[in-house]
Amino acid sequence: MFTGLIRELAKVESFSNNFLTLKAKYNPKIGDSIAINGACLTVVKVSKDSFTVELSPESQKILAMENYKNEVHIEPAMMMGDRFEGHIVQGHIDCIGNITKIVQNGNSTDFFITIAKDFLRYIIPKGSVTIDGVSLTVNEVLKDGFRLTIIPHTIDNTLFKRYKVGSKVNIETDMFARYIYNMFKKDDKLTWSEVDKIMASY
Repeated sequence: MFTGLIRELAKVESFSNNFLTLKAKYNPKIGDSIAINGACLTVVKVSKDSFTVELSPESQKILAMENYKNEVHIEPAMMMGDRFEGHIVQGHIDCIGNITKIVQNGNSTDFFITIAKDFLRYIIPKGSVTIDGVSLTVNEVLKDGFRLTIIPHTIDNTLFKRYKVGSKVNIETDMFARYIYNMFKKDDKLTWSEVDKIMASY
């Protein structure tokens, strides 16, 4: 499990034959799980100031591989007793999103992201979503995507400062939204407002 709070931006040293080697301050052990741009991967080699993870062909098919160069987000898996601040993230990427519009909005920036309709059902207004491993709040759900409002601190310390219109990103929807939807999906009339009422009754 992860929280969606980025530990650091690691530098990509190489990516060859399915092996991604990163230079980072963080020093993992072989076998450790670490989220790289939101995808949970296993450390297979450790050097003095770098470590290597392996990406299967299946992983590479579902990830926004264009972002696995220069720098990447890394977050080690949570340990028992760690402070919990973001939201529960599994490191399982659901789909790739496409940034379609970036708009300055006072002291923040709005990012509009489109995703496949099958996954939009798990995006909830004011719910959580993970973008390339970053835990964020959904401000608005649209017909074919959603809007995020990002503060300067987040932009300055993540890959958001490099994203442009047309950039692709890894998306992990909220785990609880997926579970709740599948629990009640037989009832086509159920809305998220009704789900809120059901959850509030417990």
